Amino acid sequence: MVSFVLPEELRMLRDSLRRYVDAEMIPVEMESVDGDEFRPGHQQKFQDGMRKLGLWMMDVPEEFGGPGLDLFAKSVVWAELGRTVAIPARGDSITGPTVRSILYSLEGELREKYLLPVLRGEKKSCFAQTEPDAGSDPGGMRTTAVRDGDHYVINGTKRFISGAGYADFMQLMAATDRSLGSRGGISCFLVDMNTPGVKLGARYETMMGDRPWEIILDNVRVPVTNIVGGEGKGFSLAQKWLGAGRVKHGARALGVAERALEMATSYAKQRVTFGRPLSDRQGIQWKLADMYMNLEVGRMLVWRAASLIDEGNEARVEAYHCKYYCDEMAFKAIDECMQIHGGIGLTKDMPIERMWRQQRSYRITEGASEVMRNVVARHVLKAY
Repeated sequence: MVSFVLPEELRMLRDSLRRYVDAEMIPVEMESVDGDEFRPGHQQKFQDGMRKLGLWMMDVPEEFGGPGLDLFAKSVVWAELGRTVAIPARGDSITGPTVRSILYSLEGELREKYLLPVLRGEKKSCFAQTEPDAGSDPGGMRTTAVRDGDHYVINGTKRFISGAGYADFMQLMAATDRSLGSRGGISCFLVDMNTPGVKLGARYETMMGDRPWEIILDNVRVPVTNIVGGEGKGFSLAQKWLGAGRVKHGARALGVAERALEMATSYAKQRVTFGRPLSDRQGIQWKLADMYMNLEVGRMLVWRAASLIDEGNEARVEAYHCKYYCDEMAFKAIDECMQIHGGIGLTKDMPIERMWRQQRSYRITEGASEVMRNVVARHVLKAY
């Protein structure tokens, strides 16, 4: 059973983190980042804060030195951090190195060469799956990996790859059998960025401020030993962390929606028009009421999905609920917040416009809303 009341220990952690975000992050959020990078001093300061709160390496399993937080606890943390734009939306984490769970399946030499250096902060990786013709449809992937003796020869182009310019290696998805598509035809490879044939192409300027890269692979030779999990297992490996990733999307969106509600309510109480505060007007009251109720629904979806996954369930559809509902809900919330603020909400003197741009992007990236709805629709057609 999912409890709709936070356990005392987790409530205390949330409250401590909220105080930190309010006191140390929100006051500097308009100056702490430049695009997708921290300005000097801020990242280290925030990392020190996370260490004091016991949140350092929070995404890392306990066996590798993490604090052992389950997904439910992490969703509470992500929601609190989502209340501020003091950290890059898709940049370096302040809670420790960015490690996709694929790396935790590594053993032996691959673990020593790739996973452990990332955990120690000595190496950085990027995840390369999206292509010009294969975003939400990985089955349409055109990057191929062809076996040639004790190597694979990889050719193709990846697009919108965050962190590629700073990465030491990539976790690359490539088709080893295009006829099978995502059902056994995609494999995962670890490819050093300095491998001959790997080069960075265009760097895209996005409306969110981050600047992802294009990666071009031209007859790149990768040892057979660098395949992860075996041929054709790449997509299934990715699916193991996609559910948790969609819960993370939903949790971060909760923070955006709550901050939008905070700012909108505060401004509605202060702003006087035609002799009365905006908060006296039914049109504004209804907006605030809808924002609050939608936020509460989203919170229940996130907590339920996180709890199910923590119990060992796949919770695939529930994770899709989180990604779709919460990302759409948070965008509507920050859009209403902007509307209530009027002209001042459009300026870069406030975080509203940045949150609006970032939240708008999440309706497309890492699984477009339409794709989420299609999956849920297939579930409905089977279940009813």
